[in-house]
Amino acid sequence: MNDLSILALGMILLTASLVAMISRRLQLPYSVGLVAAGIALGFMPGVVELPLSRNLIFTVFLPPLIFQAALAIEWRHFRLNLPVTVLLAFPGVAIAAAVVAAGMHFLLGWTWIGAGLFGVLIAATDPVSVIAAFKETKIQPRLALLVESESLLNDGAAAVGFGILAAMAAGAEATPLSIAASLFWTVAGGIASGAVVAAVLLLIAGRTEDHLVEITLTTIAAYGSFLLAEDLGMSGVLATLTAGLIGGHEAHQPLGIFAGTSVVAITLVLVGRTLAIYPFCALLAATPLKLDASYQHILVWGGLRGALALALALALPDDVAERSQIIVVAFAVVAFSIFIQGLSVPWLIRRMGLTAERGGSTSK
Repeated sequence: MNDLSILALGMILLTASLVAMISRRLQLPYSVGLVAAGIALGFMPGVVELPLSRNLIFTVFLPPLIFQAALAIEWRHFRLNLPVTVLLAFPGVAIAAAVVAAGMHFLLGWTWIGAGLFGVLIAATDPVSVIAAFKETKIQPRLALLVESESLLNDGAAAVGFGILAAMAAGAEATPLSIAASLFWTVAGGIASGAVVAAVLLLIAGRTEDHLVEITLTTIAAYGSFLLAEDLGMSGVLATLTAGLIGGHEAHQPLGIFAGTSVVAITLVLVGRTLAIYPFCALLAATPLKLDASYQHILVWGGLRGALALALALALPDDVAERSQIIVVAFAVVAFSIFIQGLSVPWLIRRMGLTAERGGSTSK
C-alpha cells in the first residue's frame, strides 16, 4: 500500500468518525450516514481515491467488524438460541439463494452459474449493516440477539457456498465427493483455525492484565484468524467468527441495467428472505424456541445487505458471463437495503412495540 493509499485510508477512518457523530446527532442509522457520506465524497473534486476492491473489504474492514460483533454476543443466550439461528442461517440462506438464483435465471435469462453466484452472495444478511442498525435502536434483547447472531452465521454460510460455486465457475471438479470435501475443509477448517488462534492468544492474554496488550492481542486474533484461514483455503469469515465467539465467551454497469434488473433482484431478495424466515419459524411454533410474529417480521425486513455482498461480487471470476451485471445489481440491492430498509427498521420496531422499555425478556 503506497503513501497515497495510506492517506486515503486515514481520511476514510476520520470521515467515518465524523459521520458517526453527525448520525447520532441527527438520529440516523450509522450505516445510512456512511453510505450517504460515501456518495457525497464520490462527487467531490480532488478527493484522494482508494479503489474499492475485494481485498480492501475482506482484509482491512471485515475481520475486525465481525470479530467485535462476535465478541460482544452474550454466550449463554447465544447457546440457548443456537438451534433457531442455525436453522435460519444455513437452510434459510440456501432457500433464499435458490429463490433469487431461479428468478434471475428464468426471469432475466442469466446463466445458472451467474444466477447461482448472485443468489448466494446476496442471500446472507450483512452483520456490519445489521448490527449498526440495531445497536442504535433499543430493541428487546432476544430479538437483538437473534438478528445479530443470524447475520454472523449466515455470513459464513454464504461465503462457503460462494467459494464452491466460484471454484466450479473456474472449472474445478464438481463431483458430489469433491463438493463434500471442499465444504468440510472450508467449514471445519475455518472453525478450527479460528479456535486455534483464539486459544493461543487467550493463553497469552491470561498471563497479563495490561489493557494495551489485550487490545493488541484482540487485533491479532481478528486479523490473524481471518488471514490464516484464507491462506489455507478455508473460510476466513467462519474463522474470525469462531475466534470472536471464543474470546467473547472467555471474557464475556450501465444505468439501463441498474433500473429494470435491479427491481427484479430486490423483489427476489425480499421474497427469498420471506421464504427463509416464516416457514422455519412455523416449525418452531410448538417448541420453547417459538418466535412471535412480530419478531419474524423484523427478521424479514431487518435482514440488511452490505459489505459482504459487495466484497463477494468484486471477487467474482472474470469468466462469469454476468460479472459486471452482478456487481452493479449487488450495489443496487445494498443501497435499497441500507436506505429503505435501514431507515424504516427503527420505526417498525417502535410500531410493533419491540423496544427494550416494553419488554427485556430474552425468551419471548
